[in-house]
Order: sequence, then structure tokens, then C-alpha cells
Amino acid sequence: MAILDILRFPDPRLRNKAKPVAQVDDAVRRLIDDMLETMYEAPGIGLAATQVNVAKRVVVIDLSEEKNQPLCLVNAQILEMDGVEQMEEGCLSVPGVYETVIRAQHIRLKALGRDGIPFEMEADDLLAVCIQHELDHLEGKLFVDYLSSLKRQRIRKKLEKENRQQEAPEAGAHQVI
Repeated sequence: MAILDILRFPDPRLRNKAKPVAQVDDAVRRLIDDMLETMYEAPGIGLAATQVNVAKRVVVIDLSEEKNQPLCLVNAQILEMDGVEQMEEGCLSVPGVYETVIRAQHIRLKALGRDGIPFEMEADDLLAVCIQHELDHLEGKLFVDYLSSLKRQRIRKKLEKENRQQEAPEAGAHQVI
């Protein structure tokens, strides 16, 4: 398994739309395992393949405290949505930013599991919100897109500044050419 690099907003690759997985094979299962390891290390509760620059419809989620109940969704599609849930969201691709977003409180979906077997499930509250958040990533949409353009612009500028500071060499450090 490997820790993958998580793209950070406003990286334009986060806007890529994921393509359906033709077959859940060993390469897809390896991607799932790497995504889970990356998500746990970050630490987070959900990760979409597009966040690690892989344009496949693959999502991993684990809401458990012990990090031992992974949910893998391949080619997931929401079949029904109802209710209203207002919840503060954060994102591994938008580090340090938490904002309230309105989503469906209850969803029903179909997907393929890690084993490639199709299943349907229902989800409420945090799990429903997390699934919607991650499936948005597969469409090139981020939770900041639900915010006002002013808030989104402030977040973009803050993260661009942080990215520049991380990329700049430390003062007094020697560069080897």
C-alpha cells in the first residue's frame, strides 16, 4: 500500500470528472487500499479518487472511531434523496476550512463494492452527507462551490498563499543544483 498525494484547492485537476470503472480488478482494489491508507493517514473520513488525481468513480469512507469499518463505493449512483441536513463540512483538499453546507438528510444509492458485487444501501445524517460530498468530487464539484463566491474567493486566496509558503525554500537553506 502507498500514501497518495492529495490535490489541494484550487488545483484545476480537482475539476476533472471521473469515468466509470469497467471492472473491479486487482488494480482497482489496490487503488482502494491506497486511498484508505491515504485517508486514514491524512486523517479524514472520506476520499474520492479524483482527489488523488485518478479519474475513476471510486470513493472510500470510514466514519468509525477505530478506523476499521471502511466503505468502498465504485460507480455509485444516488437513486433517491430526501430531507434537509445542514452540517459543517471540511475536506482533505481544502485543508483547515470548515463551512456549513445544506444537503439531503437521507439517500438511497447503488454501487459496486471492493469485491465488484453490486449492492444498494440507504444512508442518513453524517454518512449521507459524506457520500454526497465524495460523489460531488467525482463530478468535479467541491463543497466550497456551495458557498458564496466571496467566501470561495477568500478560501482560494488563503490556500494559494499557504501553498506558495510551503513551496518556497526556507530562508538560509542551500539549494543543490
